[in-house]
Amino acid sequence: MHHFSVWAPRRKKVSVVVDNNTYPMQGPSQRGFWIADVESAGHGSDYAFLLDDDTTPYPDPRSFWQPKDVHSFSRVLDQGKFSWQDEKFRAVPLPSAVVYEMHVGTFTPGGTLDSAIEKLDYLCELGITHIELLPIASYEGNFSWGYDGVAPYAPDETVGGPEAVKRFVNACHCKGLAVILDVVYNHFGPAGNYTGQFGPYYTEKHKTPWGAAINFEEGGSDQVRRYFFDNALMWLRDYHFDGLRLDATHELIDRSAMHFLEQLSREVEDLSASVGRSLFLIAENDLNDPRIVTPREANGYGMDAQWSDDFHHALFSILADEQVGYFRDFGEICQLAYTLKHVFLYDGRYSRYRHHYHGRPVVNLSYHKYLGFIQNHDQIGNRAKGERMEMIVGMRKAKLAAGVVFTAPFVPMIFMGEEWAAGTPWMYFADFQEPELRKAVSEGRKKDFAHFGFGDNVPNPEDPKTFEASKLQWGELETPEHHEMYRWYRDLIHLRKKTLSLNLGDMSRMEVECSEEGRWIRTDRGDVRTCMNFADTPTDFAMPAGADLLLSSAEAPSREEGGVRVPAMSMAIYRTPARAMSVEPPQ
Repeated sequence: MHHFSVWAPRRKKVSVVVDNNTYPMQGPSQRGFWIADVESAGHGSDYAFLLDDDTTPYPDPRSFWQPKDVHSFSRVLDQGKFSWQDEKFRAVPLPSAVVYEMHVGTFTPGGTLDSAIEKLDYLCELGITHIELLPIASYEGNFSWGYDGVAPYAPDETVGGPEAVKRFVNACHCKGLAVILDVVYNHFGPAGNYTGQFGPYYTEKHKTPWGAAINFEEGGSDQVRRYFFDNALMWLRDYHFDGLRLDATHELIDRSAMHFLEQLSREVEDLSASVGRSLFLIAENDLNDPRIVTPREANGYGMDAQWSDDFHHALFSILADEQVGYFRDFGEICQLAYTLKHVFLYDGRYSRYRHHYHGRPVVNLSYHKYLGFIQNHDQIGNRAKGERMEMIVGMRKAKLAAGVVFTAPFVPMIFMGEEWAAGTPWMYFADFQEPELRKAVSEGRKKDFAHFGFGDNVPNPEDPKTFEASKLQWGELETPEHHEMYRWYRDLIHLRKKTLSLNLGDMSRMEVECSEEGRWIRTDRGDVRTCMNFADTPTDFAMPAGADLLLSSAEAPSREEGGVRVPAMSMAIYRTPARAMSVEPPQ
C-alpha cells in the first residue's frame, strides 16, 4: 500500500492515476490537501494526478522520481531501500574546507554521478574536502546547468537518478569527502513546471529576473514554504548531503516576521541534532548584508557561510582589466586589499553600477563565514564564450590569482578543471524541447552580448555541441603546462591545510598594506606574510631576517637588503619569525 497526498487547495476534484488505474482522492482538507491510499501501489509504481475535469495527468509536484521526463508520470520511491555504509563518516568542519564546484554532466566524459565516482581519488590527492554539486533536480531535456529544474525532489535521470545520487554521496563519504548540493528555491524553470496547476506557488506582487516571485508571504504561502523546507530536509536526511548551497537568496522575497532563511536555518539545526551529523547552509546573496551569516541568536538569518562576490570582482578586475557591468565598481589595488581585510568593499558606500549606496560593514564575524574564489560556474558560464581565467589573463596571472585565493582569509572554493587551467570553456547550455523557447533562449543569448561586439558569434546554448565542448578533457593533465598548474594548486591546498596562520578566522588578526601606485599588496596573518605583486615590473617588499620562503607563483624572489624582490605579476608566501599578534578591537 502507498499513501498519496497532494496539495491542491483550489481544486474541486482530484484523482490519482496509478499504473493505469484511476482512484478518487478524499479532500480537500482545511489546508487544501487531498489523500488516497492505494493497496496495489508501492516502490516503482507510476502515478500522476487528474485535476477537476482535466483529462491531462500531471506529475506530482513532490515527485521523488521522474524516470522518463518532467512531463510524464512520477514514480513511487522507497527512500529506505538503499544500503548506506557511511555511518562512521564525519565531515571536515566548514572553516577547514576546500570546496570543489562540480557540474556532473561535464565533469567526466560519461557525465553521470557513477562516472564521477571514478575521480574521487584524484580529488582526495588534490586536497579537496568538500564537493559542491551544481543542481541535479529534474529539468527538461538531456543537458542543463541545473538551474532550470522543475521537479526539486527528483534527481534528474541524466545524472543517474535517485539511487545514483546515494551511491555518489556514499562513495564520497567512504573516501572522507563531504558533499554539498546546490538548490534553487527562487524560481522554477520555464518548461515542465506544473506547480501552478496545484496551488499558489507564485505571487505577482513581486518580480524576479525569472518573472513572478515564489510565494513566501501571501495566501497559501505556509504550504509553499513547507514545500521548500521539506525539500531541503529531504536532501540532508534521505540523501545524506552534508550541506546545501542556496542559489541567489536575495531573490527570496519574504517580508514575514520570520524570514524563509531564518526558519530554514532553524529546521536544519533541528535535523542535525536528530541525525547526529553536522549540517550547514551556504547562501549566495547579492545584498552585502552580514545579517545573512549572523547567528539567529544575534538576530541574523543563521546561514553558516556565503559566497564573497566583492573579493572575486576586485581580484578579477585587476587581472583582467575589465570595466563592464558590475566590474565598473572595481579595478583598484587597494579595493582588493580592502576586501581582504573587511570582506565587503561595498559596505555602505556608493556603487556606480547600482546607482545607490550598497551594503553594510562586517563586524564581529569570522572570515570563515565567507567563501573566496576566482572562478565559479557563474563567472565562467555567463561570459559569451565561457572562457576560464587562464584563457583571459594567461597562465602567470592565473597562478597569481590562485595564490591570492588560497592565502586569503576566506574558505577557498575552486571550479572543476580550474586546478589544471583546463583548456575547455564552460558555456551556457540548455536543451528545451519547444521550438519557440529554444529560439528565444538562443536569440536572447546573442542579444545579451551584442553590446560587447560579439554579433552572432555567440555559441548556441541549445546546440548539443555547446554542451559537449564544455566537458573537461582529462588528458590535458598529462601536458607539462597544465600539470604545472595542477602542482601549484595542490601545493597551495596542502600548505593551507598544514599552516595554522592561513586558517585564522579572527578579523583583528589580519593586517593588510597596499600601494595603488606600486600595484602591490602585503598581508600578515599570524606568522605568514604574503607578498602580491600586480605590477609589470619586480617589486621590493620588506621582509624580516630569518623569514623562510614557503611558495612562490613564479620565479623565486631574490633577497635584497632588508627584504625581497618579488618578480612581476607573481606572489610569494613566507613564514616569518614568531611575533606578538596585535589584537585590536573592531572599528
